Amino acid sequence: MSPQAASLGPHVVGERVVVRRLLRGETGPTGGPAFTDLLGTCLSWADGVCVVAPEAGEPVRIALADIVSGKPVPPRPSVRQRVPTREAELRGLRMFPGTLTEPLGEWLLRTDPAPVGRLYKRANSCLAIGDPGVPVEQAATHLLEWYAARGRDPLAQVDAGSVSEAGLLAAGWVPLEHGAAELRLGSVSRTRRGLGPATGGAVVAPESGEDRVVVVVPGEGEPLAVGRAVLDGDWVGVHDLRVRLDHRRRGLATAVMAALLEWGAERGALTVWLHVETDNVPARSLYDGLGLGVHHEVRYLWLPRR
Repeated sequence: MSPQAASLGPHVVGERVVVRRLLRGETGPTGGPAFTDLLGTCLSWADGVCVVAPEAGEPVRIALADIVSGKPVPPRPSVRQRVPTREAELRGLRMFPGTLTEPLGEWLLRTDPAPVGRLYKRANSCLAIGDPGVPVEQAATHLLEWYAARGRDPLAQVDAGSVSEAGLLAAGWVPLEHGAAELRLGSVSRTRRGLGPATGGAVVAPESGEDRVVVVVPGEGEPLAVGRAVLDGDWVGVHDLRVRLDHRRRGLATAVMAALLEWGAERGALTVWLHVETDNVPARSLYDGLGLGVHHEVRYLWLPRR
């Protein structure tokens, strides 16, 4: 095996690799030896042979003596991880069906005219992701006027590190305290395996139609835990997952999550997604353990009154 393939070996079994190998008996385009590259998962490395399974087709046996170069490569991102940020965020509209919206280029102004309980940032902010079609400073002025006309404080949800964020910061907008969040997503089936079966204490009830559900763990006076989910095609979004302060770390969040995903799986959901604030360390640890990966980070910006 060539020294250029020193990063390969038995340790790459199970990993994705790219291997350049000699094609014995064949002549290359310049008259010299012929080579070819193979990308796939290394299945075995033993007895002088490496076996690589390409993404399509049968596994290929490669004599180690024929390997010219190669290296491990990162896993291919899942299809769900390749969904654009704006597309992923737009799924949040399904959680708030009464939200009024108005496009500004690729930006989307949002407000809930009749909120029940607290104001949710996602339903009462401008989704400032993409090109507004006008200079950001001009877009920000329109945003201020639009929310003022509806009796709402201006708020913008931006993709962290984006051009829109930089433009709004330059115009005097500032990050909202506790306003940074990750959008996490993953496989419904894998997450359910990590959660285990739903417990009998969680009560499932439809909410505002067949595509929405609320799960409650009852308690005296008020629920011990509650969570909601909405179905959007084969995606299920989880939100408003809360556990009463004096009952945390008792597995109630896991029980609610399991019941929500069981409901979603029964209706064909394949992908689960949710938002979690970046300073919510316990929740992030829970989602790490369930295999819910970070798709992107968003921040909320507001303009202080002068």
